[in-house]
Amino acid sequence: MENKNKSKGKLSRRKFLGSTATIAAFSVVPLSYSCKSAPVAKDGAGTTPDSNFGGVQIGAITYSWRSMPGGVENIIKYCKETSISSIELMSNDVEDFLGAPKNPMMGMFGPPPPGARPPAGAPGGGFPQRPELTQEQKDAIAKFNKDIKEWRLALPISKYEEVRKMFDNAGIKIHIVKFSPARWSDEEIDYAFKAAKALGAKGVTEEIGEDAVKKLSPVAEKHGMYAIFHNHMQFETAGFSYDPFLAVSPAVMMNFDAGHFFGSTGIHPNTIIEKYHDRIFSIHLKDKTGPNTDPANTNQVWGQGEAPIADILLLIKKNKWPINCDIELEYDIKPWSDAVKEVKTCVQYARRILG
Repeated sequence: MENKNKSKGKLSRRKFLGSTATIAAFSVVPLSYSCKSAPVAKDGAGTTPDSNFGGVQIGAITYSWRSMPGGVENIIKYCKETSISSIELMSNDVEDFLGAPKNPMMGMFGPPPPGARPPAGAPGGGFPQRPELTQEQKDAIAKFNKDIKEWRLALPISKYEEVRKMFDNAGIKIHIVKFSPARWSDEEIDYAFKAAKALGAKGVTEEIGEDAVKKLSPVAEKHGMYAIFHNHMQFETAGFSYDPFLAVSPAVMMNFDAGHFFGSTGIHPNTIIEKYHDRIFSIHLKDKTGPNTDPANTNQVWGQGEAPIADILLLIKKNKWPINCDIELEYDIKPWSDAVKEVKTCVQYARRILG
C-alpha cells in the first residue's frame, strides 16, 4: 500500500493486539469508563452492555451485522456479545420482527449472501434494483408497496413500545432508527417518526439531499424529533456544504460519516466536526485509505487504514460533546471471523483510545 496521506493519533491494530495480554480478558469482563467491572458469561448472555468510555458513547449501526441473521432478538444478542449499549437501528430488523410483508425483490435477482439483509432506503425497502424488471416483477413490487403501506398504517404504535422494552431490559438504547422514508407517502413518513419515538430514538435517519431535507424536517418538527442526514462522498464535490441543509430547520441534524469524508477527500474529519459539532447528532466510524493511496478510498480493518479515528474520539472526549460515535463495519471479514467478533474488536479499539 502506497501511503501518501499522513494522520496523527492512529493506533495500529498490530500494536493494539500485540501490546496487551489482557485482550482475552476483554471478552469476558466489560469495562465501563468509570472502570467498574463485573463478571460476565463468555457468550455475553445475561450481561448488561456498556460502551460509554471516557464520556464518549460508542455504538454501532446494526447494518454492521448485515452478514448475520437479523431480527430484534439477534440484534440484542449481538449487542450483548460486543458490549454495545447504544445503536442506530436499521428499520428492516424491527419491521420484519413485527410481521411486515415480505419484499418480493429479495428473491428477484438471485439469493443474497447468507444472512444478508437489505439496506434501509433501498427501493421498496429491499436490495438495490439493477436489471430491467419484467412486468410481472413490476406488478409484484407495486403490490408489495401497497401492502406494506397498509401494514404500516394499521400497525399499533404500541407494538414499537413493546420492542423498546426488550431493548431497555437488555440495557441497550436506540438513538436513531434508519427508516430512510423520504420517498414514502406522507402517512408513512409520519409513521416512521412515531415508530422511532416509541422506540426511544431521537430521530430518523435518511441519506442527505435537498428534497429529503425539505420533506422530512417539518415532520420531525411536528414530533419534536430530528431528521438526521447521512453523507457518502458528497464532500468531494467542489462547493458542497452542510450549510444550506442546516438552514432549512433546527430539526435538521447530521449523521457525519467520517470514513466516507476522509476516504474521498483526504481532509481531516475534525475540520467538519469542530465546525458543526452542535449540528452533528452522530458519527459513523470506519477506517479507510485516503484518496491518494493505492488502493484509494478503501475500507480497512481498524488500525490498518489511515482514517484518524483516535483524533476524532479524543476531540469529542476533550470537548464533552454529546455526539454518538457509531461503528459501521464495512471491511471484508475473513472466513475465520464474523461481524460480531469484528465489531467487538472495534469496541475494544475505541476503549483503548478513550481510557
